[in-house]
This record gives sequence, C-alpha cells and structure tokens, in this order.
Amino acid sequence: MSAAIPSTNPALSGESLAAPTAETSRVPDAGEAARVRARRLCQLVMLGATSIVVGILWDISWHRTIGRDTFWTPAHLAIQLGGLIGGGTAGWLILRTTFLGTEQEKASGVGICGVRAPLGAWLTVWGCSAMLVSAPFDNWWHDAYGLDVKIISPPHALLALGMWSVVGGALLLVLREQNNAEPGRAGTGPWLFIYGAGVLLAMAAVFLTEMSFPNHQRSATFYRWSAGTYPFYLLGMARASKFRWGATMVAAVYMLIGAGMAWVLPLFEGHPKLGPIYHRVDHFVPLPFPLLLVVPALGIDLVRNAIGHGKGWRWDLLTVVLCTVAFLGLFVLTQWFFSEFIIGPGGQNWFFAADRHWGYNEPVGPGRLRYWDVMNLQDHELLWSTLRYCLLATLISSGLGLLLGNWMAKVRR
Repeated sequence: MSAAIPSTNPALSGESLAAPTAETSRVPDAGEAARVRARRLCQLVMLGATSIVVGILWDISWHRTIGRDTFWTPAHLAIQLGGLIGGGTAGWLILRTTFLGTEQEKASGVGICGVRAPLGAWLTVWGCSAMLVSAPFDNWWHDAYGLDVKIISPPHALLALGMWSVVGGALLLVLREQNNAEPGRAGTGPWLFIYGAGVLLAMAAVFLTEMSFPNHQRSATFYRWSAGTYPFYLLGMARASKFRWGATMVAAVYMLIGAGMAWVLPLFEGHPKLGPIYHRVDHFVPLPFPLLLVVPALGIDLVRNAIGHGKGWRWDLLTVVLCTVAFLGLFVLTQWFFSEFIIGPGGQNWFFAADRHWGYNEPVGPGRLRYWDVMNLQDHELLWSTLRYCLLATLISSGLGLLLGNWMAKVRR
C-alpha cells in the first residue's frame, strides 16, 4: 500500500485559512510614485506661472507709481524667477525622462535629437530661454530709446511670447497628467488646469489694458479687441477642462488675480521718481478693476451644458454659433453698464479701486469721470459696422478656441 501524499492545499489538509495581513498584501506601486512625482512637478511649474503673472501686474504698477528706475526691481525679478522655476523644472524633467525614465515614460514623450520629454516641458524650456534673452534686450532698448510709451515694444513682445510659452507649457504638463489619469484618480490635475488657464487669461488681458480702462468701455475699439480675444480662452479652456462650469471657473480665477492685486498693491507706499509728475501718489497704483468676464463665461457654460458634447463638425459649429451669441450679448451689456458704475460714485472705494488706479504721469481732471472715444449710438453706420466686426471676431475667436480645446482634450504626451 502506497504512502498517502500530503496535500498542499490548506483547505484539504485541515489547516486554517489565515486572512492576508496588510503587510503581505501590499504591493509596491511604481505607478503611484510616478503620479505623485508628476503632480509635484505640475504644482512647481504653476508656482512659476503665479510668480510671472504677479510680477507682470506688479511691474506695470511700478512703472505707473515710481517709473523705470532700474532693471533690478522686485517686479522684474519676480517675472524672471517665475520663468526660471518653470524652465528649471521642465529642464530637469527632460533630463530625467531621457536618462532615468522607464521605457514607458520615454515612449510617452516627444523626441528631439534623441532627447525625450513631455511636450509641455519643451515649450516651457523654450519660453524660459526667450524670457532670459528679453531681459538684456529690454535694457538695451531703454538705453537706446528711453522709457516705453506703450506696453507693446519688441523686447516686451519677446518677453510676452516667452511668458505665454512658460504658462502654456505648464498647462500642457497638467493636461498630460489630467488626461492620462485613471477614472477617479485625477487628483489636483483638473483644478491646476483651471488655475493655469485663469493665469493665461489674466496675461492676455494685460495686453489689452491700454484700451480696457473703464473710460474706454463704450468705444468700438474696446469691444472689437475683446471680441477677438476672450472667447478664444474661455471656450477653449472650458472644452479642455473636466468641469461643467469650466469657463466660469477660469473667468473667476482671472478676476480674483486682477482684483487681488487691485486690493493689495495700494497697501504699500510708493512715490514717483521720474517726471513729468501730473499728480503725486503715495501708494502703488494698480490696474483698474478686472472685467466681469464671469457673466459671459457663464453664458458659454450654459450653452455647453444645454447642448452637450457631440462629435463632428456640425456639433462644433452649433456650439461656436450659440457661444458667440451668448458671449457677445452678455459681454456688451455687462461692461456697458458696469463701466458706468465704476467711473461713477459707486466705484470710488477700496473694493473697486476706481480712485486708486491713476498713475503719476496721467493728468488730473474731469476727464477721469467721463467716457473716452465713446461710440455714438446715433451713428447707425458705425454701430452696425462695429456689430458686424464683433460678431465675426467672436465667431473666429470661439471657433479657434474650440479647435484648440478639442486638441487639448486629447493631449497624452
């Protein structure tokens, strides 16, 4: 008689089935470590983006309060620091992906001359380089031609392109993590994207400052430029976001940035050092209270939520047309009447800062309480010409924004 073979199955051998402990069931998750690392990188580049937009608004205030006394102002340093934070972080990501990354990380990157990294890292590094080059260029420009008369100058244009690239690259890095995340594990990615989109919108608004003072907000120029700019960001970023109210949230971030600087800057002492001085200021002069973009942004979100998101050019065309009507109608009505409130008695307080946003080199007079270059509603030819232009500009801006948003929603590399 052969010997019985002992069973290795605990259930058959009568041994008790012990429940696995936490220590025995825990399996190292390399993917989780990679997600944590990516999340921290995204937070770091967004810190750089914040330094850039704060530096821009601070620098404009510095010029309108003190003048341009030296390149090495805190505002300039904040701008360049933001570029260095973003560029340094992206540069480290490029090196790590190329030399220390897994095969999966390398395959998911974009290769340039044998070096691989996410697309956003390349854009951020390029933007940082442009910002660094613009600094000595701007210094030379001032030595050769004096103070800037306008915000837009060749060195400022290069700086703006660099800053836009740094923040845009940061957005692509956030998008990559957001779009690659497993359902329910997106973490802070969607919120970081909304914040970064608001920073980008605030930067775009800066370059429309000279035509966006409350006194300009009944002029044809103001509405034409606004119609061609803001729908691009609102609809595009809303399409790429993971939120139903993405456009409204992006506009709210923009408004908080602008209003926050309008509240904080006047708390600090500042005095002009260059002439001519038309009136003396004793505090830092902020830009005017931001536009109420949350109202037309809410209209865009209501349209998007009502018709949903379909596939095909017909659906996109319907979205663009309806968002054009919603944005333009709400934007014109809101700013037309809100500007009257701002330049009137209601705006002369710390909250709306209408009595604090005048620089030392801006003449004192009753013109501050009036509209400039106001559009004559009795001139029907000008009125309809402006309306046609604004409709076309909003349509094109919305269409380009939706195309960008559709592409951004698919970013994986």
